[in-house]
Amino acid sequence: MPSDTKARIQEVARELFVSQGVQNTSLRQISDRLGITKPALYYHFASRDDLVRSIVEPMVEDIERFVSARQPGDPRQLLGDYFELIWRHREVITMMVRDLSVLGVLDLGTRMFDWRRQVIALLLGPGLTQAQHIRATVALGGMSDCSVEYASLPMEEVKPAAVEAAAAALGL
Repeated sequence: MPSDTKARIQEVARELFVSQGVQNTSLRQISDRLGITKPALYYHFASRDDLVRSIVEPMVEDIERFVSARQPGDPRQLLGDYFELIWRHREVITMMVRDLSVLGVLDLGTRMFDWRRQVIALLLGPGLTQAQHIRATVALGGMSDCSVEYASLPMEEVKPAAVEAAAAALGL
């Protein structure tokens, strides 16, 4: 469990990274916003990359757990659960969309495509046509986009429409 100071640093950094982008946010801005010295920030995080990694890792762990623990089942339930997962991590997804350098942290670009393929296999099974893969990629990518585009709305308003659209794209 992170210390209060460490958690506060992560919270302020996440907010600034989302609004300004990772590359446009300095550690000085984060320390000034918190009213701490830059060396105090370095006590908790050796670099901006370490700070970004600490913010991204919970999402990575949640997605890894999701794709490894799930079994094929009701596709609409899986879509709903997947949407809730990405909604919980919409700020990190926004960070990635806003600043693609975040994808370099923990090799996220490759990992995200792997996760998506695993979710597609859970949804539709093996032996898919190229067209089915493309529709599934659009469906899952669209759900991620909704978590960013409509982040200011309540999840209860966004989730039903996103899941329904994804299900329709998948022919469910």
